[in-house]
Amino acid sequence: MTDPLKRVLELVATGRLTAEEAAPILDALEAKAAQGTQRDAAASGSDGEAQGQGGGQGAGNARFARVEVREGGRRIVDLRVPISLGRFALSRVPGLSSQQIADVEEAVTSGAHGPILDVQDADGDGVRIVLE
Repeated sequence: MTDPLKRVLELVATGRLTAEEAAPILDALEAKAAQGTQRDAAASGSDGEAQGQGGGQGAGNARFARVEVREGGRRIVDLRVPISLGRFALSRVPGLSSQQIADVEEAVTSGAHGPILDVQDADGDGVRIVLE
């Protein structure tokens, strides 16, 4: 984790920034990192044909993830978080396997919208993640 990124996440964790206030900062840090990656690829002799053409952060990509946690069929958590923040918190969602986490990360990367995960057991306990 980069130092500026860690600092922003610490500010959110301590309540000095809200998730919505942190979202544009995290987006800017992510864009800056992507630009550095593109510059590195260009410097290494890549012709760039596959880069920069609709590459993942288009206007149609989801910007928020809604995470709902149910216990006994009753919704106990209903969070709407920016995608950039949600990526870092995904491993902390209770009850998700590493495969489910990988599936969610793939859906976010591919620009999916709508429900991407809905897991529920017989007792009505579960997790639902929707990209908005």
